[in-house]
Amino acid sequence: MQIAKDPYDLIVVGGGAAGVFCAVNAAGMRPGLQVVVIERSAKLLAKVRVSGGGRCNVTHDCQELEAMSRCYPRGARFIRKAFHQFFTRDTIQWFRQRGVALVTEPDGRMFPSTNRSETIVGCLLQEAERLGVAFQLQADLVSLQPTGDGFRLSLRDGQMLSGRKVCIASGGMRSQGPSWLSDLGHSLVEPVPSLFTFNLPGHDICGLTGLSVADAGVRVEGSKAMHRGALLITHWGLSGPAILKASAWEARSLHGVGYRFPFQVQWLAGHTLTDVNASLAAMRKHHGSAMVWSKSIFPLPLRLWQFLATMSGITQGLRWADMTASQRDRLSAHLLSHRFQADGQTVFKEEFVTAGGISTQEVEASTMESRKMPGLYFAGEVLDVDGITGGYNFQHAWTSGWVAAAHISRSLL
Repeated sequence: MQIAKDPYDLIVVGGGAAGVFCAVNAAGMRPGLQVVVIERSAKLLAKVRVSGGGRCNVTHDCQELEAMSRCYPRGARFIRKAFHQFFTRDTIQWFRQRGVALVTEPDGRMFPSTNRSETIVGCLLQEAERLGVAFQLQADLVSLQPTGDGFRLSLRDGQMLSGRKVCIASGGMRSQGPSWLSDLGHSLVEPVPSLFTFNLPGHDICGLTGLSVADAGVRVEGSKAMHRGALLITHWGLSGPAILKASAWEARSLHGVGYRFPFQVQWLAGHTLTDVNASLAAMRKHHGSAMVWSKSIFPLPLRLWQFLATMSGITQGLRWADMTASQRDRLSAHLLSHRFQADGQTVFKEEFVTAGGISTQEVEASTMESRKMPGLYFAGEVLDVDGITGGYNFQHAWTSGWVAAAHISRSLL
């Protein structure tokens, strides 16, 4: 076992978005710094590569700091302080200066103009190469110990590294995390899934796999909050932004009930019962001879409309003029408050995010430095900060990585 003769100025633990962003920015702010990123797996920036279906949802086009911070179910106050140093506009400019243009979609999500996540990966790795940032893959950390003038890291293969500063950006955890992390003396908020789909095993609606509604509402029973957005029917249940938002805000309560819970879907978000009944009455009055099944009178896929009609007791050959009041009431109820019972956990793997991690009360938001162990920093999902779907979690990664890099580079003067 050998310790590096000349210790690294900065060792970053974790080769994801936050870790690599911290490394390249520290090296860029202080040319000549010896920086290494150690990554347990054989691949860098794995989540960046698969995010957004391989397109990479880099950030969200929100220029209001307060509005942006309200999209973080946990850690909103912490990340709001950090946003004062590096915000969405800074992310956009950072990538633009390196030849990567970001474009905004109607819902505010921002992607590289190439629509390829490899564009973001390539930009970050080219910057790392230009600045001399080193990488060690399949580097499994087993212990991290403070020394008088920095830290000593032991890897499972027997290698030992020493560094003046260390930034932990090891990502989210599905349990209590590795032993070396708990040995640091920081409080760890129990990690639980934050972005996941709602599992409906064996439900008839799964027969409509692939259908989507552009604007639906989802409310977990027992909560007052209605979460709006697109909704997608899958072979295992319901997904899409509306579901993922609900899962983020209710992450801890749903974990507490073993992911078995009732929830309601408002297929016509923004519509009232008065609106819906008026539309149904108008069809009965003006198009009485038409078949109810023949055409959806709302912005819903025809097969979904027919599914809801069937659930309301409306058979295929029923005319509008023959619809009874009870059938109308059942149809209105299904359109505005369709009740489901989720049964067990299913993870939306491409967008998996953890609620929980290192307590933000023990980390200084303006520097990302530990309040317990000087010289130790945290960035990204390892912190108890998580956002809803739509680019918010990547923005946290860029922000926390940059803030840590800025303080590290200044402190090494």
